[in-house]
Amino acid sequence: MYSPHGGLHPSAAYAANPQQGYVMVLRDYLPPALRGLMVASFLAAYMSTIGTQLNWGTSYLVNDFYRRFWVRSGSEKHYVFVSKIITVILVLASGYVASQLTSISAGWELVLNLGAGTGAVYILRWFWWCINAWSEISAMIVAAVVALGLSHVAFTGNNAVVFAKSTLITAGITTIAWLVATFVTPAEKESTLLHFYRGVHPAVYGWERIAKQAPELPEVRDFAANAFDTAMGCVLVYGTLFGLGKFIFGNWIAGTVLFVLAAVAGYLIWWDLSRRGWRRYQARR
Repeated sequence: MYSPHGGLHPSAAYAANPQQGYVMVLRDYLPPALRGLMVASFLAAYMSTIGTQLNWGTSYLVNDFYRRFWVRSGSEKHYVFVSKIITVILVLASGYVASQLTSISAGWELVLNLGAGTGAVYILRWFWWCINAWSEISAMIVAAVVALGLSHVAFTGNNAVVFAKSTLITAGITTIAWLVATFVTPAEKESTLLHFYRGVHPAVYGWERIAKQAPELPEVRDFAANAFDTAMGCVLVYGTLFGLGKFIFGNWIAGTVLFVLAAVAGYLIWWDLSRRGWRRYQARR
C-alpha cells in the first residue's frame, strides 16, 4: 500500500515499524514548532528518568548496603565519594545491559521479570515481621541474576508464552531464595520491630508477637476491606487509562463502559473509607 507521494502509505509504515511508530507520527503530522517541543519533552523525560534511577540505585547501594553493612563509621565526604563511583558503575552496567537488548519490549520484559521476583517480599514486609534486610537484598540479587540468565535461554512458544515462562521461573526461584534468607538470617531487633509497629500500626495477622508488646494500640484487622479497596483501586486506575485510550481512538461505547466502571470503583473506595472513618487513617499516618 503506497502513498501518493511515493513509498509506503503512512499506516503501513507504522505497522511495519511499531516501535518507531510514535516518532514517525510525530515527524509526519506535527508542525515544526510542536515537533521541536515534543523532542525537547522526550529528552527532558529521558534525562529525568535516568537521573532518578541512578540516584535511587546509588542511594540503595550506599545507604542501605554499603553504609549499613560495610563501612558504618565513614565521613559524609567518604560516602559522597563512594556514591560517585557507584553512579559511574551503574551507568556502565546499564549501558552494557541496554546494548544486549534487542527491542524496547525486551527491556520492559526484563524490568517486569525483576519486579515479579522482588514484588512479593516488598509487599509482605508490611505484613510479616520476620522479613529483614537480607530478605530484600537476596531477592534483588537473585531476581537480577535469574532474569539476566533466562534472557539467554531459548524457550519454545510465542512471545507471550516465553515471557510467562521466564516470569514464573524468576518469581519461583527468587521467592525460594528470599524465604531461605529470611529463616537463616537473624530477625531485626525487637526494639526496631516494635518501633516500626507503633509507627506504622500494620494489620496484626503477621505481627501478633510484636503486637503483644504494644497493648496500648488496638489490633488492626482490616485485611478484607483493604483487599477490596486495592481491587477497586486497580479497576479505577486501569478503567480510566484504557477508557481514555478508547476515547482517543473513537471507540465511544467501550470507553464509556470503562469510565463508568472506574467511577463505580472510585465511589466504592470512598464509601468504604467513609464507613470505616477517615480520621482513623489520618491518625495512623
